[in-house]
Amino acid sequence: MPRDLIDRPSVAAAAKAGPLMDTFGRAVTYLRVSVTDRCDFRCVYCMAEHMTFLPKQDLLSLEELDRLCSAFVLRGVRKLRLTGGEPLVRRDVMTLFRSLSRHLETGQLEELTLTTNGSQLARHAADLAACGVKRINVSIDTLDPAKFRAITRWGELSKVLEGVSTAKAAGLKVKINAVALKDVNEHEIASMMEWAHGEGHDLSLIEVMPLGEVGEERVDQYLPLSDVRARLEERFTLTDIAYRTGGPARYVEVKETGGRLGFITPLTHNFCEGCNRVRVTCTGTLYMCLGQEDAADLRAPLRATRDDAVLQAAIDEAIFRKPKGHDFVIDRRTRQPAVGRHMSTTGG
Repeated sequence: MPRDLIDRPSVAAAAKAGPLMDTFGRAVTYLRVSVTDRCDFRCVYCMAEHMTFLPKQDLLSLEELDRLCSAFVLRGVRKLRLTGGEPLVRRDVMTLFRSLSRHLETGQLEELTLTTNGSQLARHAADLAACGVKRINVSIDTLDPAKFRAITRWGELSKVLEGVSTAKAAGLKVKINAVALKDVNEHEIASMMEWAHGEGHDLSLIEVMPLGEVGEERVDQYLPLSDVRARLEERFTLTDIAYRTGGPARYVEVKETGGRLGFITPLTHNFCEGCNRVRVTCTGTLYMCLGQEDAADLRAPLRATRDDAVLQAAIDEAIFRKPKGHDFVIDRRTRQPAVGRHMSTTGG
């Protein structure tokens, strides 16, 4: 992949246009890009067991993904996270990481990272570190192998834990993400926290989100993190801290373990007022809000011309429409998901 896919006039035009700012005065500095909708797991809160994935020809090429990400970096995006599906199942995805790492070298990008289920991590961890990736998020919802298989439908916990160990050995800072699931993993959250902190990893807990039909009732999965925190505080001393990673998690320090615990609460306490994020799918669709259906097609302007002025104009028009907040609701009266697309389509 060429090291520079953007011509000098495009760079000058982007600099003149200035940083991305929505109508509520929020600067967009964090971009999450899905490189594939495919995954080697079928997690019960994320996908249906039998998914129909996009035809490969509908996906942006790695070169197009590079150009798209670079267009955002030129407009002030400082943090870039590659997601999926499972990003590491995308063929030759490390080529994209190596190319995007040039923005770390110039200082335009502060962080290049990814969210992964860990299944392919053991064979890619060293290469990720070599590309300038400093930290990663790994999704693990339970440390019980049988329960892990039930939640992911296809996953093997031992393979994921091997990936986490390999990443740690490669010098990557690992944060564990766990979706809090009612009657599934709620009684092992404390032990998961103790394990993560004992291994030197932060742990972030996430409320299940009403995205796409998954074959199960969301209200039966939903566990408010306010309840989780109250239970943890019966055993542990949790102190709110100002630590942030650029995402929506709000952190506490756990006195007894010495580690950090994050809470991502789109339902019990949304984080919309300070939202600095947008998401792009693997087909080039820009979603200005995870919990809204409004979107912008960036693939058409991307492919229409090599002049990025057209692409930048489309990005500006979309950011202008970024809403104040999402419409997530989970209750017995709300039977349909808030949005029809699956999390794997939008990018986790």
